[in-house]
Amino acid sequence: MIERLIAKQDEFFNSQATQDINFRIKHLKKLKSVIKNREDEIVEALYRDFKKPEFETLSSEIGVVMEELNLHIRKLKSWAKPKSVLPHLANFISFDKIYREAFGRVLIISPWNYPFNLAITPLIGAISAGNTVVLKPSEYSPATSAVIKKILSEVFPTKYVAVVQGEAKIARQLLEYQWDFIFFTGSPVIGKYVYKAAAEHLTPVVLELGGKSPAIIDDTANMRITARRLVWGKFLNAGQTCIAPDYVLITENKLDEFINEMKSEIRKAYGENPKNSKDYARIINKRNFERLIKLIENQNVIVGGNYSSDDLYIAPTLVLRPSLDDEIMQYEIFGPLLPVLTFKNQEEIDEILSKNPNPLAFYIFSNDKKFQKYLIDKYSFGGGVINDVLAHFVNPRLPFGGVGNSGTGNYHGKHSFLTFSRPKPVVKRRFFPDLFVRYLPSNDWKKKIIRFVFGI
Repeated sequence: MIERLIAKQDEFFNSQATQDINFRIKHLKKLKSVIKNREDEIVEALYRDFKKPEFETLSSEIGVVMEELNLHIRKLKSWAKPKSVLPHLANFISFDKIYREAFGRVLIISPWNYPFNLAITPLIGAISAGNTVVLKPSEYSPATSAVIKKILSEVFPTKYVAVVQGEAKIARQLLEYQWDFIFFTGSPVIGKYVYKAAAEHLTPVVLELGGKSPAIIDDTANMRITARRLVWGKFLNAGQTCIAPDYVLITENKLDEFINEMKSEIRKAYGENPKNSKDYARIINKRNFERLIKLIENQNVIVGGNYSSDDLYIAPTLVLRPSLDDEIMQYEIFGPLLPVLTFKNQEEIDEILSKNPNPLAFYIFSNDKKFQKYLIDKYSFGGGVINDVLAHFVNPRLPFGGVGNSGTGNYHGKHSFLTFSRPKPVVKRRFFPDLFVRYLPSNDWKKKIIRFVFGI
């Protein structure tokens, strides 16, 4: 089946139908229309998969996708237009341009935590750039995967965009084939496997991974607003967000105030019992639920900590001063558990941050510009935000991606178009004038001209 699908997509791409910008825009517009018509089905599917609240689905899934579609529909002709650059003196007279060329057949493997957004957003970039796509959505969010297949089948023929569903073994089978480009979102462990598989065919890859993203809070931060923003960003999607704050580092003398504000903001957002809140999601499956429960065993839980295995519920939970050697501080948590550590000076910050380098996100809460600059300059991370969380993800003018363990490559907005296409330089010259300087035989006068032209 996969071989047949690949052959059809190769044939379709080689027909050059996707080179037509209007053809791409027509399908992006149709995708927008179908998503709008299927909004209720998307909301229902995400609720079935892990009780994702409607408000979250509208803002973090459908809304992000629709904004991305609007931008590509509006800007694609401008992005795709060949860009002129200054010619080199050695080529006098010439006209130099950079064209954007589609890679060809693209494989997108998407995750379960934002199953609609993180499948469709990269797809938009791939289509915008002129590729064909095979999309493998996550098997852990089957209801959403089924809706995605339904929507994309309504918009695209399979020779253009195809959805392949199934367990992890299907993804492994897909990776055995040669692709022109692979885009993967998921864990670093699986990311390494994808990278190795791609290397067999020298296939270019974007890896959108994760990591332990810190939130660093100093004395100058407004604790009430800091707590409100952390509660929103951390417990959105029940903490199952790759750029959620993974742990807090707060100055020692502000700890009590911070904890009190966090308790207050959790209560405001989710009520006395978050289990009854219509705005609080559940853990995706039993395996992840049990993994998270083990992380808080023998820990100093100061807020929350209660859970229910019947509906995979874990309350918004704060854990005070876990050891850096504990498992909760070893890997990305990916759940509603927030470790809180304290520091007295920059040396203690450095010691803690060095244990988990290259996070996907980096959050600073401070009004001290020197402190902000120190942290931004010193540490490498995918994207940073000062005095808020998640804010860099929603701006399509900013590239979104990781570095080192948190990933390679980026996308969103124009950056998606650039990621899913390659620059193809073309130099156009006339037959006359034909400068004789570069032709043999050489002489001292020609050498002087060469030295001048190349700045030797």
